[in-house]
Amino acid sequence: MRKKIFRYSLLLLLAALVIIQFFRIDKTNPEAVPEQDFFVAMNPPADIKTLIKDACYDCHSHHTTYPWYSNIAPVSWWLKDHVDHGRKHFNFSVWTTYSAKKAAHKMEEAFEEVEKGEMPLKSYLLTHGEARLSEADRSKLVAWFKTKYRELETKE
Repeated sequence: MRKKIFRYSLLLLLAALVIIQFFRIDKTNPEAVPEQDFFVAMNPPADIKTLIKDACYDCHSHHTTYPWYSNIAPVSWWLKDHVDHGRKHFNFSVWTTYSAKKAAHKMEEAFEEVEKGEMPLKSYLLTHGEARLSEADRSKLVAWFKTKYRELETKE
Protein backbone atom coordinates (compact mmCIF):
# COMPACT_ATOMS: atom_id res chain seq x y z
CA MET A 1 0.00 0.00 0.00
CA ARG A 2 2.81 2.45 0.87
CA LYS A 3 4.55 1.78 -2.44
CA LYS A 4 1.32 2.50 -4.28
CA ILE A 5 0.86 5.82 -2.44
CA PHE A 6 4.50 6.71 -3.06
CA ARG A 7 4.20 5.98 -6.81
CA TYR A 8 0.94 7.92 -7.02
CA SER A 9 2.50 10.89 -5.21
CA LEU A 10 5.57 10.77 -7.45
CA LEU A 11 3.40 10.68 -10.59
CA LEU A 12 1.32 13.58 -9.28
CA LEU A 13 4.44 15.61 -8.57
CA LEU A 14 5.85 14.85 -12.02
CA ALA A 15 2.56 15.83 -13.66
CA ALA A 16 2.53 19.10 -11.71
CA LEU A 17 6.10 19.87 -12.79
CA VAL A 18 5.16 19.26 -16.43
CA ILE A 19 1.99 21.35 -16.23
CA ILE A 20 3.69 24.38 -14.66
CA GLN A 21 6.10 24.52 -17.62
CA PHE A 22 3.20 25.94 -19.64
CA PHE A 23 3.15 29.06 -17.43
CA ARG A 24 6.00 31.01 -18.99
CA ILE A 25 7.50 34.29 -17.82
CA ASP A 26 7.68 37.34 -20.05
CA LYS A 27 11.34 37.82 -20.91
CA THR A 28 10.80 40.90 -23.02
CA ASN A 29 13.05 43.72 -21.88
CA PRO A 30 11.40 47.14 -21.80
CA GLU A 31 12.70 49.57 -24.38
CA ALA A 32 15.89 51.24 -23.20
CA VAL A 33 16.30 54.89 -24.15
CA PRO A 34 20.07 55.47 -24.46
CA GLU A 35 19.84 59.09 -23.27
CA GLN A 36 18.30 57.95 -19.97
CA ASP A 37 21.00 55.39 -19.19
CA PHE A 38 23.30 55.70 -16.19
CA PHE A 39 26.42 55.18 -18.29
CA VAL A 40 25.53 58.07 -20.59
CA ALA A 41 24.62 60.40 -17.73
CA MET A 42 27.40 59.52 -15.27
CA ASN A 43 30.16 58.55 -17.73
CA PRO A 44 32.06 56.15 -15.44
CA PRO A 45 35.62 55.11 -16.26
CA ALA A 46 35.90 51.87 -18.25
CA ASP A 47 36.85 49.72 -15.25
CA ILE A 48 33.89 50.96 -13.18
CA LYS A 49 31.56 50.52 -16.14
CA THR A 50 32.70 46.90 -16.50
CA LEU A 51 32.16 46.21 -12.79
CA ILE A 52 28.66 47.70 -12.88
CA LYS A 53 27.78 45.89 -16.09
CA ASP A 54 28.99 42.52 -14.78
CA ALA A 55 27.65 42.79 -11.23
CA CYS A 56 24.50 44.92 -11.52
CA TYR A 57 23.02 45.36 -14.98
CA ASP A 58 21.28 42.00 -15.38
CA CYS A 59 18.80 42.75 -12.60
CA HIS A 60 18.94 46.54 -12.44
CA SER A 61 18.46 47.62 -16.07
CA HIS A 62 16.43 46.98 -19.20
CA HIS A 63 19.34 44.90 -20.54
CA THR A 64 18.62 41.62 -18.78
CA THR A 65 20.09 38.50 -20.35
CA TYR A 66 18.02 35.56 -19.22
CA PRO A 67 20.00 32.34 -18.67
CA TRP A 68 18.91 28.89 -19.87
CA TYR A 69 17.30 28.02 -16.54
CA SER A 70 14.88 30.90 -16.97
CA ASN A 71 12.93 28.44 -19.13
CA ILE A 72 12.24 26.09 -16.22
CA ALA A 73 9.37 26.78 -13.83
CA PRO A 74 9.27 27.44 -10.91
CA VAL A 75 12.86 28.76 -11.07
CA SER A 76 11.81 31.10 -13.88
CA TRP A 77 9.13 32.68 -11.67
CA TRP A 78 11.62 33.29 -8.88
CA LEU A 79 14.11 34.78 -11.35
CA LYS A 80 11.51 37.07 -12.93
CA ASP A 81 10.46 38.29 -9.49
CA HIS A 82 14.10 39.17 -8.69
CA VAL A 83 14.52 41.07 -11.96
CA ASP A 84 11.24 42.95 -11.54
CA HIS A 85 12.13 43.85 -7.94
CA GLY A 86 15.66 44.88 -8.94
CA ARG A 87 14.43 47.18 -11.71
CA LYS A 88 11.79 48.69 -9.43
CA HIS A 89 14.30 49.41 -6.68
CA PHE A 90 17.18 50.75 -8.81
CA ASN A 91 17.12 50.93 -12.60
CA PHE A 92 20.24 52.07 -14.46
CA SER A 93 18.23 52.30 -17.70
CA VAL A 94 16.03 55.14 -16.44
CA TRP A 95 18.67 57.01 -14.43
CA THR A 96 18.01 60.47 -15.90
CA THR A 97 14.31 60.23 -15.00
CA TYR A 98 15.24 60.30 -11.31
CA SER A 99 15.13 63.64 -9.53
CA ALA A 100 18.44 64.87 -8.10
CA LYS A 101 17.29 63.89 -4.62
CA LYS A 102 16.20 60.41 -5.72
CA ALA A 103 19.41 59.88 -7.74
CA ALA A 104 21.51 60.82 -4.71
CA HIS A 105 19.51 58.40 -2.57
CA LYS A 106 19.91 55.60 -5.13
CA MET A 107 23.65 56.25 -5.29
CA GLU A 108 23.83 56.12 -1.49
CA GLU A 109 21.95 52.81 -1.50
CA ALA A 110 24.30 51.49 -4.18
CA PHE A 111 27.46 52.13 -2.20
CA GLU A 112 25.89 50.87 1.03
CA GLU A 113 24.67 47.61 -0.51
CA VAL A 114 27.98 46.93 -2.26
CA GLU A 115 30.00 47.93 0.80
CA LYS A 116 28.02 45.56 3.06
CA GLY A 117 28.41 42.74 0.53
CA GLU A 118 24.65 42.50 0.05
CA MET A 119 24.97 43.20 -3.67
CA PRO A 120 25.31 41.38 -5.90
CA LEU A 121 23.06 38.78 -4.34
CA LYS A 122 24.73 35.54 -3.35
CA SER A 123 22.08 33.58 -5.25
CA TYR A 124 23.04 35.51 -8.41
CA LEU A 125 26.72 34.76 -7.87
CA LEU A 126 26.06 31.01 -7.91
CA THR A 127 25.57 31.10 -11.67
CA HIS A 128 27.31 34.36 -12.63
CA GLY A 129 30.97 34.12 -11.74
CA GLU A 130 31.73 37.32 -13.66
CA ALA A 131 29.68 39.25 -11.10
CA ARG A 132 31.94 38.30 -8.18
CA LEU A 133 33.64 41.37 -6.82
CA SER A 134 37.09 41.03 -5.30
CA GLU A 135 37.72 43.18 -2.24
CA ALA A 136 39.74 45.55 -4.45
CA ASP A 137 36.90 45.77 -7.00
CA ARG A 138 34.34 46.24 -4.23
CA SER A 139 36.41 49.06 -2.69
CA LYS A 140 36.93 50.73 -6.06
CA LEU A 141 33.22 50.58 -6.88
CA VAL A 142 32.19 51.84 -3.44
CA ALA A 143 34.65 54.74 -3.65
CA TRP A 144 33.34 55.74 -7.07
CA PHE A 145 29.69 55.49 -5.94
CA LYS A 146 30.50 57.60 -2.86
CA THR A 147 32.19 60.27 -4.98
CA LYS A 148 29.18 60.45 -7.28
CA TYR A 149 26.85 60.47 -4.29
CA ARG A 150 28.63 63.55 -2.88
CA GLU A 151 28.40 65.27 -6.26
CA LEU A 152 24.68 64.53 -6.47
CA GLU A 153 24.11 65.68 -2.89
CA THR A 154 25.47 69.12 -3.75
CA LYS A 155 23.00 69.42 -6.67
CA GLU A 156 19.92 69.01 -4.48
